[in-house]
Amino acid sequence: MATNETVKTAEGEAPPARSVRVVLLALMIAMLLAMLDNMIIGTAMPTIVGELGGLEHLSWVVTAYTLATAASTPLWGKVGDMFGRKGVFLASIVIFLIGSALSGMAQDMGQLIGFRTIQGLGAGGLMVGVMAIIGDLIPPRERGKYQGMMAGVMALAMIGGPLVGGTITDHWGWRWSFYINLPLGVVALAMVSTVLHLPKKQRATGTRIDFLGAGLLTVGITAIVLVTTWGGTEYAWGSGMIVGLAIGGAAALAAFLFVETRASDPIMPLHIFRSRNFTLMSLIGFITGFVMFGAVLYLPIFQQSVQGASATNSGLLLLPMLLSMMVVSLLVGRFTTSTGKYKVFPIAGGALMVVGLYLLSTMDTGTSRLVSGVWMAVLGAGMGFLMQITMLVAQNSVEMKDMGVASSSTTLFRTLGSSFGVAVMGALFTGRVQDEMAARGGSGLTERTAQLDAASLAKLPEALREAYQHAVATGTHGAFLLASAVAVLGFVLAFFVKEVTLRGAGPAAAPKPESGDTVKVAETV
Repeated sequence: MATNETVKTAEGEAPPARSVRVVLLALMIAMLLAMLDNMIIGTAMPTIVGELGGLEHLSWVVTAYTLATAASTPLWGKVGDMFGRKGVFLASIVIFLIGSALSGMAQDMGQLIGFRTIQGLGAGGLMVGVMAIIGDLIPPRERGKYQGMMAGVMALAMIGGPLVGGTITDHWGWRWSFYINLPLGVVALAMVSTVLHLPKKQRATGTRIDFLGAGLLTVGITAIVLVTTWGGTEYAWGSGMIVGLAIGGAAALAAFLFVETRASDPIMPLHIFRSRNFTLMSLIGFITGFVMFGAVLYLPIFQQSVQGASATNSGLLLLPMLLSMMVVSLLVGRFTTSTGKYKVFPIAGGALMVVGLYLLSTMDTGTSRLVSGVWMAVLGAGMGFLMQITMLVAQNSVEMKDMGVASSSTTLFRTLGSSFGVAVMGALFTGRVQDEMAARGGSGLTERTAQLDAASLAKLPEALREAYQHAVATGTHGAFLLASAVAVLGFVLAFFVKEVTLRGAGPAAAPKPESGDTVKVAETV
């Protein structure tokens, strides 16, 4: 590759667009690997259980991956800040590919769960690595140009994941649901190794990894994710297991905060939260994750159970929301690049999320697919205003040396938000469905039938089918009404965002740190 095609970064200086696009293509492939995996595997799970057995451990195939991803995210960000972004990112891709290959070769459910854990460890570094390298590579003022690409990858993963997973499982076997990662990963490895050249970082004398802080944070995150994953499903919310995990997780996080104030080189420097914008973006990211993943889970249930849509093309059911999100994200990016302004977008996004979620909460058995599609588009537009701008403003609010931990912290908050969203909306949805079924004389349907597809629903007696459809509509109403109330908080928080000039190219004036913050603008990376 010619010298002018390699990418070297300098804050306040935008690299050549062609060079950036080459590197971003490699980064987007890596990002697609992490996002696509769970959606492909979800489609293949019935076949996997049929061959390997171990139905009682089915949930752990997903839980192990999620736990490993969430717990490793902060560590990947910090290690990248300490030792250099490129090598750490390449290592995360290699670990992910090793986990994928081993998962494809698993001979029983125990092996699959263990190998999925390895895969999740790599996935934690993929998402953080992509975001942090983009933060190093492109000045914030220029970053908006490429937001549409990132939103497009997310939409592609959500729409294409179930379709790809079903096709691969039907024609090649479930093991190729994992093996398909290998050629994509090799391409990403080759491209990143060849065209990405970031300055090497010298480890400061006396610095060391904060293992105690990392351990406490891992324990805390693990406990939180298990509470939200198991609560109301594997164990009752008031059970000793869930209460114990909640107390243990809170204690671990409290100890983590204490340790971080005394660590010489903390795994998550608490001073980054002194920036008002960074803290606000972390909270708004949490709320966006809460809303988005809850919607992605429960909208298809409503459309399959009440509107009679096919489960085979479940990704296509979300097309109005995802296309709207992608288009708005692209327009927001272009506007941000040309003007350097962004405060209006979190406010507009928060407002549209509230409105969209409220409209979705009004759906009933008579709501047409066209109407629900329009309302999904409103919600998608709100998320389009927020999805990339939260990371952009968060990265702009810290020093360049903290780019990795800022990216990992923001990603972690969004991940935890998604866990809480799925758990809380799920508990409310299931409870409302069961109550409504009991009231209509259909209590024979168990909690697991809260996700009957159109084919299974057609086999039920008409009275029971109608009762179930009304119950799902009632559950959907409660879940989205709750999400709308949560989104109100994000809308309110957006008004407190301070518009600090984005660093980088463009006609904007020189950036100034936030008043009272410790943020300083680095001259070079």
